[in-house]
Amino acid sequence: MSYLTGTPAGTASAGTTDVRTGLGVPGLAHPLLAPSEWGDLTRAGRPLHWVVLDVADGPGTRPDPHCLEAAGRLRNAGVRVLGHLDLTYGAHAFPEVISDAQRFLDWYQVDGFLLDRCPADRSALPEIRRTTSTLRTLHEAPHIVLGHGTHPYPGFAENADQLVTFSGPWSDYRWSQAAEWTATHPPERFCHFVHGVPRGHLEEALRIARWQGAATIWFTDRTDRGGLHDAWETMPGYWDEIVSRIGTGVSE
Repeated sequence: MSYLTGTPAGTASAGTTDVRTGLGVPGLAHPLLAPSEWGDLTRAGRPLHWVVLDVADGPGTRPDPHCLEAAGRLRNAGVRVLGHLDLTYGAHAFPEVISDAQRFLDWYQVDGFLLDRCPADRSALPEIRRTTSTLRTLHEAPHIVLGHGTHPYPGFAENADQLVTFSGPWSDYRWSQAAEWTATHPPERFCHFVHGVPRGHLEEALRIARWQGAATIWFTDRTDRGGLHDAWETMPGYWDEIVSRIGTGVSE
């Protein structure tokens, strides 16, 4: 398994952590469209915390053999695979979310889920608690990431293994600040997804992630001109450089 040694949901811990900065891949294009990218992820030494599988805005209506093969190769390489569940900020009905999750488990044997476009307001907390609690009954120990894309109400941290507290462009990220409450949790609880990061600012972006206490990152020079997911569909132009900067050491 990848070297993200998660903290149980609801556990707060200040101070140092042995968890390395690593990559969370939020959604490459379909393996038929990006075969080399999916293949590269299985190479030894890639500093991956997890990779999200999005078949067709979710698990699709039937098993996809290409996605099944890609997910199997990653899992055989020790990489955690997460199914993509789009909550559409609370508009996706609870039964449909759970049905999608079950299909991901049945067809692709995923290790957990990214709950994308997760609402962040306190009023949504009971429904998200219901969703994550149900997901944990479907799998022995699913890794659950709440994809808020911003700092949510602090109580959400009790219901997930990780929170995406930033998702957006470099122009916003370089001036961003972490919410004060995040300091009571270790870095492995937080993820940052940033697009449009110029090569010359890659080191600065990595420093920001360290300062703000986010251990799982995805930085890319790609942009969201066709929609946010377009920014994640291909590897960064500086893929080899970011892998080298983060390092290839593994700690279980």
